[in-house]
Amino acid sequence: MADRRPRRGRGPAEADPPGTASRRAALRLLDAVLRRGDPLDIAAHAATQGLPPADRAFAIAIASETLRWMGDIDALIDGATSQVLADDVKSRTVLRLALAQLLILKTSPHAVVSTALPLVAGGPRRLVHALLSRAQQEEWSLPESANLPEAVAERWADQWGDAIVAAAAAAWSGPPPIDLSFAAEPGDEEWADAAVLAPLHRRLPRGQAIEAMPGFREGGWWVQDLAASLPARLLGAGNGRRLLDLCAAPGGKTMQLAAAGWDVVAVDSSAKRLERLSDNLARTALSADVVQGDIRTWEPDASAEAVLLDAPCSATGIFRRHPDVLHRIEPRQIDELAELQGELLARAAQWVTPGGTLLYATCSLERAEGEDQVAAFLDWHRDWTIDPVTPEELPAGIIPDDSGFVRTLPGMLADAGGLDGFFIARLRAPSAA
Repeated sequence: MADRRPRRGRGPAEADPPGTASRRAALRLLDAVLRRGDPLDIAAHAATQGLPPADRAFAIAIASETLRWMGDIDALIDGATSQVLADDVKSRTVLRLALAQLLILKTSPHAVVSTALPLVAGGPRRLVHALLSRAQQEEWSLPESANLPEAVAERWADQWGDAIVAAAAAAWSGPPPIDLSFAAEPGDEEWADAAVLAPLHRRLPRGQAIEAMPGFREGGWWVQDLAASLPARLLGAGNGRRLLDLCAAPGGKTMQLAAAGWDVVAVDSSAKRLERLSDNLARTALSADVVQGDIRTWEPDASAEAVLLDAPCSATGIFRRHPDVLHRIEPRQIDELAELQGELLARAAQWVTPGGTLLYATCSLERAEGEDQVAAFLDWHRDWTIDPVTPEELPAGIIPDDSGFVRTLPGMLADAGGLDGFFIARLRAPSAA
């Protein structure tokens, strides 16, 4: 009789059902975000290493949807267990991943269960199997909108009110559409199905491969949320004037400004991010002087008629694209970033020519990184003034506030697909004496 014993050295991973590797990667991603506080896009490189592109994308999708709906998924888990599972036990995390597949991604139930059980080897497999079976039998479902983490909801309610919290929850419940910025106005024939919310802009539904879109290789456009395009729009045509783009990588605003005729010096402290910026410039055939430097110590060789400071921030405004951010960012980090922003804003102001423009922007929904930051700057720099943004400078549906600043909030342009959260202030340097 043939020897049917397993060969020596055969590991348990070899016996895993197909698709288990992508679920293991998703489990590593959640651990990186929730336990270590790593950004999802940075953690993805290590967590998905060795996976084919499709499996890598699936692992990231599982982790992303789990993070969006985690509070609501946890409520389902807790309602079905007699003893509450600790937040950091592996069985809860595996159940979160599995339920995200069942209820949101609509993955085959058999595939969900068969790939979940190996992830809790040595743990409560019966519990996981029983809860997933119950979820199918009882047809568990999620609410219409994903609830924000409680601490975030309370913080934003204090700053913006309950209506904005509800709009943010609705916006967080699914990934946003794809916005493209163009160097020159495109022809309508290639983009007939795209929405146009502003000049040099097209909006498309998700689900399309970026590299397969018309004109990608030719470099006529780049991916950039409409809100993220506003700072460069508010600086207007360059006409060959000098501009410092600080914290510039990965380069969306750099490309906008170069296309608008500015002589751009793009500065960033990260060599890796500057590589991406340079690649983007090469693809789009746009030019800028790319400089690696930490602007806390770096000095330009000359001042500039305009300085754009897109400051490092909490990134809470881009939570639709990065659902991990609301699980990672806490008030302590916001305070630390606000201190850094104040330092960078004061340095950037030194490099503006008399009468020139300093444009400050953050992709944050925290007042400490926006309105409060500029108020503090103006208290210390009494000879600087606000250059108020006018409604005519902005796309329809976006209006400046009473101070002349731009604050994009959840709920704006909701019927058209919404916007990222941004704060923008345009400031005028004192004229020469």
